[in-house]
Amino acid sequence: MPNPGRAAFFDVDGTLVGTNIVHAFAFYAMNQGSILGSAWHTARTVLSVPLFLATDRFDRKTFNELFYAYYKGQSEDRLETLSEELFEDVLRPAVHPGSAALVEGARRAGCRIVFVTGALDFTVRRLAEHLGADDLLANRMRFVQGVATGRVVPPIIEGAHKALVIRDWCVRNGVALERSFAYSDSFSDYPMLAVVGHPAAVNPDSRLARVARAYEWPILNTART
Repeated sequence: MPNPGRAAFFDVDGTLVGTNIVHAFAFYAMNQGSILGSAWHTARTVLSVPLFLATDRFDRKTFNELFYAYYKGQSEDRLETLSEELFEDVLRPAVHPGSAALVEGARRAGCRIVFVTGALDFTVRRLAEHLGADDLLANRMRFVQGVATGRVVPPIIEGAHKALVIRDWCVRNGVALERSFAYSDSFSDYPMLAVVGHPAAVNPDSRLARVARAYEWPILNTART
């Protein structure tokens, strides 16, 4: 019987690019099509940053629910149209120098490339295409009559839920977790890393670096070539 397939699961923010989901929201806030609209959304973004940061430290799930509520009322067509500009102006310049090589190395090892991120799908789709991902597991905004509701389609992809999403993806695609790889920069993604046979810490925060050293996981740096 042939061996089951293998995959490489990549977190995006901080791992492959030097941006995060707040950068994407700020870009949309400043490109709403009218001076008044842009000023209002930009002001809301600036004033909300301390709340976002505090909530993110306390509870990633609550952070995501609070953060995505700020998209409420925005046009689906406008969000999709701006996604190309977001990629060119914000994400592409922020791709770490070593990211392409890391992804390509996993592909040469026979892995299917899967990006797993708490970002909204339309904000990272072009980045995933650019870096050669085979699949994208991201949060999806719920729209009603072409307008964002501010709520994402459950389950919210974050923390422990990333591990569940990865496990489900492997079952659907005939991929073995124990033969697969995962890469992340954040301790919040410990469940995602622990669920596969070959985890690696990439540009790790201090907590993840300590865990990686304790378990003898590879510690990589995509911020340099």
